[in-house]
Amino acid sequence: MSRLSCVAGAAALSLLFAVPSGASEPQWTPVAQALGKSGNEMPGGIYRVGMPRTDLHVMLDGVELKPTFALGSWVAFQPMGNQAMVMGDLVLTETEIQPVMKKLQDGGLEITALHNHLLRAQPATFYMHVLGHGEPVALARALHEALLLSKTPLGNAPAAAAERVDLNTAMLDRVLDGNGQIAGGVYQVGIPRADNVTSHGMTLPPPMGTAQSINFQSTGNGKAAITGDFILTAAEVTPVMRTLRDNGIDVTALHNHMLDEQPRMFFMHFWGNDDAAKLANGLHAALEKINVKKASAANTR
Repeated sequence: MSRLSCVAGAAALSLLFAVPSGASEPQWTPVAQALGKSGNEMPGGIYRVGMPRTDLHVMLDGVELKPTFALGSWVAFQPMGNQAMVMGDLVLTETEIQPVMKKLQDGGLEITALHNHLLRAQPATFYMHVLGHGEPVALARALHEALLLSKTPLGNAPAAAAERVDLNTAMLDRVLDGNGQIAGGVYQVGIPRADNVTSHGMTLPPPMGTAQSINFQSTGNGKAAITGDFILTAAEVTPVMRTLRDNGIDVTALHNHMLDEQPRMFFMHFWGNDDAAKLANGLHAALEKINVKKASAANTR
């Protein structure tokens, strides 16, 4: 048992990309200081920190990927009494993988997955999923020490001006039955599952990485590149894969992100670059095969 996980305690729905409830709350300030970057407290008390790889310039099929589109490292802390569970996804280059992995394990964190999310991207990027249990500041410090062995930008950037994207976002929300937001020039839509995913006896809210995640990056003239991932039960994998491919959307990866979640979940990543409305309709058809919450149904009650 790892040094941090041995102090784990037991404890007992928000959108993955819901508007944060505000700036860092005072109880999270020491965590932000130890991590080297502040985040936002999400509904449900989850403290989520985004660390986009703004240092990387990655091309895929002639499209330069914005950091918030497919290069967004993040970690999220879920309170467990005086302790916390942290989960996250670190975007790394090939040469960063081994030193970061060793430092994380030396600090008592677990590596729950390591893989690609995209194909043909240059330079190639890899995604390391992490899990830890323990005192929140100690967890943040261990993550910080590992991130220093990568070129992940830390520190807090100046407040961004109001953003716009060259996309019909109202149409995207309507087709996907979602409510997205703009982040770093990318339109992000998070759609929670209708059922619960648990780990270590705790329900994992969407900000812990358990929602359908869909990102749109405008490529001009009504077109968009799309990427993201669907979180699926075993029975949903094949119908969703077939539906995406039937709608001209590439499936680029299928794998785990966690090790002991219940029920067992699979993560399917995708890519496309085409007419934004066409892609949105293809994604909608795939969502129809998944047990997701219907925002429109909720709004009529």
